[in-house]
Amino acid sequence: MSKTIFTNGKIYTLDQNQPLVETVVVEDGKIIDLGNHDEMILQWGKGGSTIIDLQEKMVTPGLIDSHLHLSGVAFNFLDLDLTGVTSKGEMLNKIKERAKSTPPGNWIVGMGWDENLFTEGSIPTIEELDYAAPHCPIYLKRICYHAFLVNSKALEISGYYPSIDVPTGGTVVLDTVTKKPTGLLLESASKLITKYIPEKTYAELKSGLKQTMNFAISKGLTSVHTNDPAYLGGLDQTFQLYDQLINQEQTGLRCNLLIDYPYLSRLKEREMNVGFGNAQLQIGAIKIFADGAFGRRTALLSEPYHDDPNQFGDAMMDQQTLYEIVKEARDFSMPIAVHTIGDQALENVLDILDQFSKVAYRDRIIHTSLVRHDLVKRLADSSWIADIQPRFVVGDYPWVKERIGEKRESYLYAWKTLLSAGVICAGGSDAPVEPVDPLLGIHAAVTRRAPRETHQGWNEKEKLSMLEAIKLFTIGGAYATNEEHVKGTLSRGKLADMTVYSKDLMTMENPDELLSTEIEMTVINGEIKHHK
Repeated sequence: MSKTIFTNGKIYTLDQNQPLVETVVVEDGKIIDLGNHDEMILQWGKGGSTIIDLQEKMVTPGLIDSHLHLSGVAFNFLDLDLTGVTSKGEMLNKIKERAKSTPPGNWIVGMGWDENLFTEGSIPTIEELDYAAPHCPIYLKRICYHAFLVNSKALEISGYYPSIDVPTGGTVVLDTVTKKPTGLLLESASKLITKYIPEKTYAELKSGLKQTMNFAISKGLTSVHTNDPAYLGGLDQTFQLYDQLINQEQTGLRCNLLIDYPYLSRLKEREMNVGFGNAQLQIGAIKIFADGAFGRRTALLSEPYHDDPNQFGDAMMDQQTLYEIVKEARDFSMPIAVHTIGDQALENVLDILDQFSKVAYRDRIIHTSLVRHDLVKRLADSSWIADIQPRFVVGDYPWVKERIGEKRESYLYAWKTLLSAGVICAGGSDAPVEPVDPLLGIHAAVTRRAPRETHQGWNEKEKLSMLEAIKLFTIGGAYATNEEHVKGTLSRGKLADMTVYSKDLMTMENPDELLSTEIEMTVINGEIKHHK
């Protein structure tokens, strides 16, 4: 097979043996050599090699998102997207517009609302939702996926009545005076509704996923770790969708699939253990939830919420149940990936993991949002990964300070502390909770503020350097799936995945320049999958 030579670039390899080069030589999807332009062209430039001029642009190893939900982003293409809505009025108007084109009785499903962004009004009431779409049932997921809004028609279809059994861990929020539903559901209470919403067709899901993959590639991502079976019809259909798009249709994006615990038995039946697949598509860890989120005070804390002294948050399961789940995964030699936001949830998870032997692949502690100093030392284990989402700073501040109080703020999103203690960290977005764009994640890691803000950053001592932030989305992402030997750096023998930028991130005097930086090119397996 002919060689491709990517040359005339400022290529940051992140390989300490050869950190900066001008040229990368690729054959059969792998890097066979790299160095300065003249030497590489002299050695490899003959015999019909294809030469790609990088025009002195900055290049890094391909960017990796260590935790997102491609299915959720796909639904944003297919459903009502409420991401970024800044007032109750705007949200209700979007619902009204969608209702105009929705036949009576058909569901209006949407996602992405966040009342913390509202400059006017609060969460819509059930009466307001009824008025906005009087002929349609409504189901709207909050951006965190831990709170949901429904109207009266949705409750009617679900057969709701005041003494209905609500799934464990869930809450139907009632008006304090009338004791009637407000339309707000928390956590697993959503299951009262979701079983009545018609599923998307296979063709619709595939179309949305394909759009999402191409969108992710356009943002410079070459690999993602995505959690989807609960939203894509189970393990079998999820794997089929990804297999068709990646292996058969060659969409390009490399995907590691986190599998929700309820599908573990099906994994066993199909003998699909962690690592099953190929370099393009693999089975990953078993995903479970230890707690909820700060927004609705369901993240599990060791001390009460500052703004609600009677509330500690919610454990999604007791310790014995968590033990049994981890044991079942371990009996199948599987690592786990645990949604863990509060410090008590983290302690609970570590207490369980300490009781089991390690497996070949690393366990993943997803989010690790609030980490007490005594827990930092425990996290510094080479068999554990802290999957962090830098953009949570943008989504959660300043309101989260009132939730947890000033005393605990030093524990919140303490990335510098984690890295300094030797904790292996991988960077992700949790999209669609936060934007897919990894440059926004890097910006948040470096500035600890929203793009529109000009202050020095929330808890600024935890800011990362540009290099540290880039490593989160490259080397860190590779470690999370035990693929550091094949990706994460640009080195001989590794996969030829590269991201090319319009500006040099390493020499920026102002990190806000990231906001106007464009992805010039995304290269996966040595093939250009995106070109501006």
